[in-house]
Amino acid sequence: MTVRRVQSACIALAVLAAPLAFTSHGAAQPRQAPPLPRALEPGVPQVEPAPFGDEATPPWVDLGDVPVPAWARSVEPNRADAAFYVEPGKLDGRRGSAQLGARLPLFGTKRGAGCQGRWLEVGPFAWICSDVADYSAQDPSSPPLGSRPWLIDGADVIRPRRPGARPLPPLEPTSPTDDGLPYRYFFAGASGAYAFSNLQNALDDSPDQELEQGFAVAIVEEKRAHNEAWGRTKKNRWVAMRELVPARPFLFHGELVAAGKLDVAWVTAEKASVFASEKADKATGTRVRFEKLHVREEKGTGDKVMLRVDDGTTPAWVRARDVSRARLAQPPVEAGGDAATERWVDVDLNQQTIVAYEGTKPVFASIVSTGKGPPKSDFATPVGVHRIWVKIFTTKMDNLEKEDVEKHYALEDVPWVQFFDKAVALHGAFWHRDFGHIHSHGCVNLAPLDARWLYAFTSPHLPIGWSAVFPTKGELGTVVRVR
Repeated sequence: MTVRRVQSACIALAVLAAPLAFTSHGAAQPRQAPPLPRALEPGVPQVEPAPFGDEATPPWVDLGDVPVPAWARSVEPNRADAAFYVEPGKLDGRRGSAQLGARLPLFGTKRGAGCQGRWLEVGPFAWICSDVADYSAQDPSSPPLGSRPWLIDGADVIRPRRPGARPLPPLEPTSPTDDGLPYRYFFAGASGAYAFSNLQNALDDSPDQELEQGFAVAIVEEKRAHNEAWGRTKKNRWVAMRELVPARPFLFHGELVAAGKLDVAWVTAEKASVFASEKADKATGTRVRFEKLHVREEKGTGDKVMLRVDDGTTPAWVRARDVSRARLAQPPVEAGGDAATERWVDVDLNQQTIVAYEGTKPVFASIVSTGKGPPKSDFATPVGVHRIWVKIFTTKMDNLEKEDVEKHYALEDVPWVQFFDKAVALHGAFWHRDFGHIHSHGCVNLAPLDARWLYAFTSPHLPIGWSAVFPTKGELGTVVRVR
């Protein structure tokens, strides 16, 4: 995938290079073969169907063009993150990126600018250039997303087979090793780490990459060589495992809201004292960090607000300042206002919470970490109403191009990334556990299980065989309000 470097309010990252223009023009539709040939008519596009196996259906080709091979059943990208475009030859309308190893359905072909071969239609508003994809005799299919895919009963939860078939995804881990991360992540140790493209010559060659302490990589394969264990990163470089420290699993997640009753809060202080009454005169116990509470009553004002969190048996009150509490909010006009029916997301900077809605009904809530900078600064999360403008399975985030920083960092393959305001995104964070407090460089950090759930919840959906997707007029990006 062609990338350009962008200095982000969140962090410097690699983003899709094409401009963000979208059009409403659809991909050409397959046509049935006419019973008899007819004369060409000036100004009327002529389409000649080509065989698809034994079927009189797509793929079609322009009249007079070379037919698609009869054996071609699908299209296989030959490079990582090959680009899809909304229209053939219109390079200012990016549609998404292809997953390497996927075989995409083939509906038709068309000649156009920007492609030495021809454009191949592989989905709704989705064209890929044959320069970066090959015909395949195999049926359409896709490898899983990551080395630890999210599957339930063998089905991909992130990429439903039918775009409209998107019920609320489950939130709980699906196995004892499920922590919401699509790969196993590691950090370079105290002495850093060296990465090599050629494992066989790793002891003799100079390293192709030097990782400073704390730099993170996703490991997709391990093998033994030179009498020790080595790990292959998603970027196909080998690192000695003794130089890496594993990211610890973090199984915290938010809560699916039952019947629209939003009463949930989480302890975000190291510990929260529990009192028998709202007077907070003598502690009777404590609640620990990340413990979930249900708020039954609120009393007090200012910094003396107390919350009753008992189940109706033994009285239990906690200080509001020790918790982050999800609060009900009205949909913004952009999501439909009081008549809203679409899905949207609300980020509360004061409480450091996030709530997902279907119309006016809350369906999910959790705690987040937003930007640590003052309002309108480079490290602030921008207040306002936005729409997700691209969703990417994983992307690199770093600040390596900044020279005036105290410390550099680089995080490869950050998962579940949803950009909503320029280079500010919702995404999973595996490098800290400070949720419920400001922490980030502007992005909205979520625990991995929460980030994965939200990625499946929002639009546009990620189709099978894709690694990134842009919205269309038929499927807008989900509204994200930050307040």
